[in-house]
Amino acid sequence: MSENTPAPPLPFSEQIEAFTRYLQTELQLSPRTLDAYLRDLNKFRLFCQQANIDDLSTLRARQVRDSLAQLHRRGMGGRSLQRWLSSLRKFFQFALNSGAMQQNPALIVRAPKSEKKLPKALDADLTGQFVSQPNRAETFITARDRAMLELMYSSGLRLSEVVAVDTDSFNSDSTVTVLGKGRKQRVLPVGRHAQAALQLWLDYRVDAGPNREQKALFISQQGTRLGARAVQMRFQKLSLTLGVPVNPHMLRHSFASHILESSGDLRAVQELLGHAHIATTQVYTHLDFQHLAKVYDSAHPRAYLDKDDKS
Repeated sequence: MSENTPAPPLPFSEQIEAFTRYLQTELQLSPRTLDAYLRDLNKFRLFCQQANIDDLSTLRARQVRDSLAQLHRRGMGGRSLQRWLSSLRKFFQFALNSGAMQQNPALIVRAPKSEKKLPKALDADLTGQFVSQPNRAETFITARDRAMLELMYSSGLRLSEVVAVDTDSFNSDSTVTVLGKGRKQRVLPVGRHAQAALQLWLDYRVDAGPNREQKALFISQQGTRLGARAVQMRFQKLSLTLGVPVNPHMLRHSFASHILESSGDLRAVQELLGHAHIATTQVYTHLDFQHLAKVYDSAHPRAYLDKDDKS
């Protein structure tokens, strides 16, 4: 073989091995991410084996689309297909750079869009029942839980934000200062129900003794700051009483949807939630529309055809 004669292309399996070494040594990806790439690539390799394709240079967008359609028919969801396609694009780009391919056939292929799941939200009555519990005899735990729930619903706090709140986070104008994502600080109003519950809790907190964490607002009976997992477990236990599964994220969604239903002010909801982009908040417009649609259906005299009207 002369010096100018190009080397024969590596078989598909060897190309994947070379790509794997590149991901490990050059990009230094985590084992978990590496496994995800390999699972995606092996799905496509199996398709190629069934189609008797072993030369990457012969691949075209049509084969990528056929493989994608096959995976879709087998039940793979939109997000998984998008990730699968992203893995293929990266692999083909690597093969293109190494001279094994002349084009990237996955660039012009589009995965089906994922169905956008709307946030789950409780209605106002159920939310009120949840945050005002427990209704049994007042104790250190019940006072703390009620204050925590009232504050989260009153101010729309994330789980990470509520566990980080300190006793000195509150301001004289009935607001609380929290540190959100990207360490962005925001000041939020605290409603009167939350203020009353917090005052009662602070009286119990004093009795926790000298071993308590001096700054942490929500603490255990041992005096240590409550962590995210402990709060999630409290939500699970309190949900049993309500008979409806509720998590911290759902309580925050309920706060946002109830504010939007009453005000219609999407920008204000964006500020309260601490979203960097309005597009993140716009999902609540779908929730608001659902609320309006229910009102329309129940109130408008011509929302439905009469049963006897067949025209």
